[in-house]
Amino acid sequence: LLRNTMSFLSRYSHCLYKSSSRRAFSAKAFGPKWEEYRSAAKLGGGLGAIKKQHEKNKLTARERLDLLLDRESFQEVGSLVSHQCFDFGMENKHFWGDGVVAGKGQISGRPVLVYSQDFTVHGGSLSESNAAKICKILDMGMRLKIPVIGINDSGGARIQEGVCALRGYSDIFLRNVMGSGVIPQITVICGPSAGGAVYSPALTDWVFMVKQTSYMFLTGPEVVKAVTYEDVTKEELGGASVHTKKSGVACGSFENDIEAMASIRQFYDYL
Repeated sequence: LLRNTMSFLSRYSHCLYKSSSRRAFSAKAFGPKWEEYRSAAKLGGGLGAIKKQHEKNKLTARERLDLLLDRESFQEVGSLVSHQCFDFGMENKHFWGDGVVAGKGQISGRPVLVYSQDFTVHGGSLSESNAAKICKILDMGMRLKIPVIGINDSGGARIQEGVCALRGYSDIFLRNVMGSGVIPQITVICGPSAGGAVYSPALTDWVFMVKQTSYMFLTGPEVVKAVTYEDVTKEELGGASVHTKKSGVACGSFENDIEAMASIRQFYDYL
């Protein structure tokens, strides 16, 4: 597929120019850079950001998928997607994949569609581009009748994109609702899930959380204190204990990311 795509672009890109002798895209020139771009995409926000993620006792988006899916079964979608925002300095902050790793894989030999938010890239914030990747996965799930597993680790909408990011949430919510009763939808909260990021999990069929590192709330403790003058911790406001024992939003919780991925694999076998 890659070879055919590059061949097509190389053959017809001269149409973009008045002079038919000049080509906008050369498969020969792009080929050597392909692996370079893919390697960069696998690093997400970079080695420094990955180190910080590990210091918080959290795995990266790709590490979680490696544990969740069968070995070498993952086929990624949109690995070279980047955001389209050129305001507030964002034109200088581009990361391949744009904060979410998505694609198709297998669990115990059975097909599954997945997306995993990458906190190392802009705090896992949702942009218009990575929302489109999530929507593509949900659309594929409904079309192919394959369950979808989402791994959330996001601070909410990317504020630099304003209403465009919020529109991305509405597109995801629509598909969550349209997929209800059509395909199983599972969400695993492995980090913060704040603001707009907290609505989608509540619309899915099963929600699971990781103790001490995952939180679900509309606004954080700072906003609560500013409005009500109450001091409350993230755990008290929307931790795993609150949502599994009081609110009922989450179905269960796990000690860490490794246990979570192993348990979801087992859970998937019952579907």
